[in-house]
Amino acid sequence: MDFEPTERQAYWAGRVRDFIEKEVRPNMDVYKAQDAEGDRWKVIQIIEDKKKLAKEAGIWNLFMPPRNDSHHHVDETYEFDGPGLTNLEYALCAEEMGRIGWASEVFNCSAPDTGNMEVFFRYGTRAQKDEWLTPIMNGEIRSAFLMTEPYTASSDATNIETRIERDGDEYVINGRKWWSSGLGDPRCKIAIVMGKNDFEAKRHAQQSMVLMPIDSPGVNIIRHLPVFGYDDAPHGHMEVEMKDVRIPASNMLLGEGRGFEIAQGRLGPGRIHHCMRTIGVAEEALAKMCRRIQEREAFGKPIYKHSVWEERVARARIDIDMTRLLCLKAADMMDKVGNKGAKQEIAMIKVQAPNMALKIIDDAIQAHGGGGVSEDYGLASAYAHQRTLRLADGPDEVHARSIARMEISKHPPKEGPTANALRGGVGSAANDGGLSSGDIGVAR
Repeated sequence: MDFEPTERQAYWAGRVRDFIEKEVRPNMDVYKAQDAEGDRWKVIQIIEDKKKLAKEAGIWNLFMPPRNDSHHHVDETYEFDGPGLTNLEYALCAEEMGRIGWASEVFNCSAPDTGNMEVFFRYGTRAQKDEWLTPIMNGEIRSAFLMTEPYTASSDATNIETRIERDGDEYVINGRKWWSSGLGDPRCKIAIVMGKNDFEAKRHAQQSMVLMPIDSPGVNIIRHLPVFGYDDAPHGHMEVEMKDVRIPASNMLLGEGRGFEIAQGRLGPGRIHHCMRTIGVAEEALAKMCRRIQEREAFGKPIYKHSVWEERVARARIDIDMTRLLCLKAADMMDKVGNKGAKQEIAMIKVQAPNMALKIIDDAIQAHGGGGVSEDYGLASAYAHQRTLRLADGPDEVHARSIARMEISKHPPKEGPTANALRGGVGSAANDGGLSSGDIGVAR
């Protein structure tokens, strides 16, 4: 077992780190100023300027892993514009991006575009790729992924109520989605929508995914949904109504009834990408905490010399390194045995990473006193974003349920005097096989 980064891993992580330190971090004030002025739902020019530089430097679309046997491909003719980093290689790059909120977009590695591009690349036809993947891949437009609904428990994706019904050469979409991240961006032109086309089919064969242009008649953005008071503009999180929205039948992805299958392929990588970035968020919070407790004095000595802060810093270092190792293990397994083989590790890191980061950010806020809950240090917004990740892509409870069920299945009860579950010829409790959105991409 070798924990030393390979030459290729170090090369790409170093290039991302150097670019961020040279081009992104020195422009934080520029970003804040441009973000604050004028219309909230706009293109922020400093990001566009740095995107151009990153693209010219070839530090672009880093997330798409090489094909392996676990990847479904509808079309083999399309060439993706990117270096083809493995999940393990990308993990180290994503950690660097996570240190500054807008850094991911500079490299065209922002959610939900990364997950959507992977859907297009693996499940889209050549025509669908040419029309939509190419401009997203080139950083010309943005996209959205519409799955969560306001009137159902979306932790169970089979609850989805949005209808996608065939009518001749078209599909008609009716329903309502919310937390549709990215719909606020004026560059958002296409959404991948998950709904049901057959309510009578088997539970996991009812869903389909289709491509819905945002400017289609009947698409109505109802409202913006702030997160802990943050609007996250221009990205935003929207509630959107779809009323008799008509799209060509050719906008169906993979085929009717295969929406759950696509979601499985999309959400597994999406989850671990969040966790990769979260390591960077935690590192940034720890660095801010360490600097702050050396700058301030209380009761006659620097704050860091008080034992409580030594304990908090030590705990943070331990927790970050443990979480990083779990994240890298999950990424490595995805590369070697596929997303299905890494299902337990993906679920574990999705629970661990945001909870770890939240504790460290909370301590960093405490170290900054009143300044910690202001926007002067970026800790309050970091906390809000990380708290959201305990819900995004399946809540903690659903992932923990998956982890527990996989673990329990490894240890069936044995015959013996204490095997109460086996009395009367009754075996161990069977798994009902039910899947939720927390299981998508990791448990089937």
